[in-house]
Amino acid sequence: MIDLTHVLIYWKAILEIIILWIVIYQVMLFFEGTRAIQVVRGIALVLVAFFLFQKLGLERLDWLFRNFFATSVIALLIIFHPEIRQGLARLGRRNIFVNSMDEEELDQMLKEISKAVADLSGYKIGALIAIEKNDPLSGYVESGIRVDAKVSSELIQAIFTPNNPLHDGGMIIQRNRIVSAGALFPLAQRLDIDRIFGTRHRAALGLSEESDALIVVVSEERQDISLVYQGRLYNNLTHEDLFLKAKEIIKVRK
Repeated sequence: MIDLTHVLIYWKAILEIIILWIVIYQVMLFFEGTRAIQVVRGIALVLVAFFLFQKLGLERLDWLFRNFFATSVIALLIIFHPEIRQGLARLGRRNIFVNSMDEEELDQMLKEISKAVADLSGYKIGALIAIEKNDPLSGYVESGIRVDAKVSSELIQAIFTPNNPLHDGGMIIQRNRIVSAGALFPLAQRLDIDRIFGTRHRAALGLSEESDALIVVVSEERQDISLVYQGRLYNNLTHEDLFLKAKEIIKVRK
């Protein structure tokens, strides 16, 4: 005769393992794209070990791990405060381009941006353009001057023309609209950035660490075009390369 008590205990253990795995997986997605992901993976392994120690009745190891977590949680919150903030921002993400723009509109927007940066590069004029993807850039929009105009090559070039009040700072594009110019982006504090890259590239890298925006940079000194996405910098692009790479990234669902 089957002992129902043991069957229930068995299925309860399986259910707990499934729930633990789902929670760990969601936490890893939460921190995806940040420097904390490796630490989160390590913590996930420790949690699994902690769970097994409890189930196997290993009291000393269970006590050790319990106290370890109690004393380390505050330190983790302090050390990874930027990553936690970034993860919380991602909870409200929206698939803006997938839901609101068809392929023709997307192609037209990227063509206008590519043409603008190609011309700006030829004139040795710098530019910094952020294209919102899923993570909202509302806070950065407010740091600049509201524009609210359809994306066009002529307008982009006019805004970044030297002596224009809005040429310093970054431009933000949402759903085929230029919504802000002269916006302030956070500067990356990484030490591995090549010295040839200046403030615009650091601002692009800084914003890419806080969001999943695509950031286009034109260097006025070297006349090169770069694309920054999630901490990665693709430089020395032609305007055709920029168009293809930006389209590829935007069309990928996260």
